[in-house]
Amino acid sequence: MSQVFPINNEQLSAYLEQYVEGFKGPISLEKFSGGQSNPTYKVTSASGVYVLRRQPPGKLLKSAHAVDREYRVLHALKDSDVPVASVFHLCEDISVIGSMFYVMEFCDGTVYWSASLAEIDTNDRRSAMYNAMNKVLVALHSVDVNAVGLADYGKAGNYFERQLGRWTSQYRATELKKIVAMDELSQWLEQHLPHDDGRVCLVHGDFRLDNMMFAKDKPEVIALLDWELSTLGHPFADLAYQCMQLRMPAGMGTIDGLKDIDRASLGIPSEEEYVALYCQRMGIEQIEHWGFYLAFSFFRLAAIAQGVAKRASEGNASNEHANKVGAFVEPLAKMALEVIANETK
Repeated sequence: MSQVFPINNEQLSAYLEQYVEGFKGPISLEKFSGGQSNPTYKVTSASGVYVLRRQPPGKLLKSAHAVDREYRVLHALKDSDVPVASVFHLCEDISVIGSMFYVMEFCDGTVYWSASLAEIDTNDRRSAMYNAMNKVLVALHSVDVNAVGLADYGKAGNYFERQLGRWTSQYRATELKKIVAMDELSQWLEQHLPHDDGRVCLVHGDFRLDNMMFAKDKPEVIALLDWELSTLGHPFADLAYQCMQLRMPAGMGTIDGLKDIDRASLGIPSEEEYVALYCQRMGIEQIEHWGFYLAFSFFRLAAIAQGVAKRASEGNASNEHANKVGAFVEPLAKMALEVIANETK
């Protein structure tokens, strides 16, 4: 078992017995692999299995590692069409384990890391799984934020302008060396911001294959995971982010993309087909400025990777491989510049 930040099991168990209905210790903890940002643990207790997700201890960037926001959105979506794990308790008292955390149900499903779904043995099932992901994205973007109490979960309007400003400033705050491609990309994005079209919805912020848990016996998503970056925003941000990851090559980060892979031979829809299905379900005729949305997604992911690399350089990252993530920043920026050259002719 790997624990980057040790937890006092007895102290945690006593706390959970007090605040989580039906909880009974003693407990054992196992840290899940992955989770660059917020360390996540499997909690095995006398009363069952749970999941604990915590902020990493130490100095944190403003608005980063917001497990309290994750807890809020999961609680708000409990009766919606969006599949989420049930949450049981948010602890804001850092004296318990050294940082804020929340406890949720353990969902017994399967997470896939390769966008080609190599572990799946039929094309029909792969196709059905991509269809299921598409349906979850539409369900998410169709949530009535007023009805579920999330009307103030983020600012409405000018989403990409605000996001570009945020991630540019966070990138600058964590910059370890000058990367020309990132400077070029940032400048192009600033100069090509689309006019705000008024679309506002709940966005996940990290909508990708390995943040979804599938049922073991059918091609159905049982839980959308990792809500740290969720906010009120523009729906095309989530869609472009997922498509951006599908464009990436194998071996880059934790998820293998589909670059240079024949999707049709695997039963996986093309990007055009996937986007068209989303548009059909959302009642949208077409998406303008698609190149911008894709390029922005690359920029944002590169900025996130830079933040992980910065924390690793300070010895404060939650994953032992975090220091390797910094090597992805420049290639991601160059991929975005390639998108701009090809998609915005």
